Amino acid sequence: MFKKLLDIYKKHEEIINYIIVGGCTTVVSLVSYYLCVFTVFNPENVLLLQCANVISWLVAVTFAFFTNRSFVFKSKNPKIFEEATKFYGARVLTLLVDMLFMFLTVTVLHLNDKIMKIIAQVVITILNYIISKALVFIKEK
Repeated sequence: MFKKLLDIYKKHEEIINYIIVGGCTTVVSLVSYYLCVFTVFNPENVLLLQCANVISWLVAVTFAFFTNRSFVFKSKNPKIFEEATKFYGARVLTLLVDMLFMFLTVTVLHLNDKIMKIIAQVVITILNYIISKALVFIKEK
């Protein structure tokens, strides 16, 4: 049984590692967001909601860059700054998706910001994998 699981892991190592790291990144994002809205920022105020969202994004993206680089895509690119610039740039797109989703669902539709943040994170995680694989951590052949 263990050998079969190990074979499955080896066959799908990158995606399994991404799911694990993505899950950890989601936790980092949610914890930092919840810390913001439970302590400093009132999510009923549209500007404060977006401030909390941006802070959680910055914390999560920084965590995601280093974990994705090391554990998921195993990048050996010596140009870390260039890679980080691409990574953060690509994440700006998903930040805008996240901000639009939170604005529409929380500010316009008055849905629960905590639940909407979780739903947004699922969509963002999928988009981030696609963008990272295709544009940031490109393996040389």
